[in-house]
Amino acid sequence: QVQLVESGGGLVQAGGSLRLSCAASGRGFSTYAMGWFRQAPGKEREFVSGIDWSGGNTYYPDSVKGRFTISRDNSKNTVYLQMISLKPEDTAVYYCAADKGGTMWGLYDPWGQGTQVTVSS
Repeated sequence: QVQLVESGGGLVQAGGSLRLSCAASGRGFSTYAMGWFRQAPGKEREFVSGIDWSGGNTYYPDSVKGRFTISRDNSKNTVYLQMISLKPEDTAVYYCAADKGGTMWGLYDPWGQGTQVTVSS
């Protein structure tokens, strides 16, 4: 069973940067698509970035496009989310999840435990 562990969250001022990491244990990581999601208090969960199994296709919604970059290192079983020009509205718990179908548009399971990102104004 694949387990995911996020790290890299924290408190940053508006305009700052953070890099989140999601380390996977278990087999199969290189065949999975990976996604980053976030959820702020009182808001629905938002899909903020996805990358397919090969790393050749990525997705970003307009809310983060140009500021967030997803990447993966299959040799390290790790996916990253580089975030720049952070805004207070980026404040949320960030989760990574695996799409075993490999496309990033399938069912995401399992999920990590989440890492808090707080952007102060």
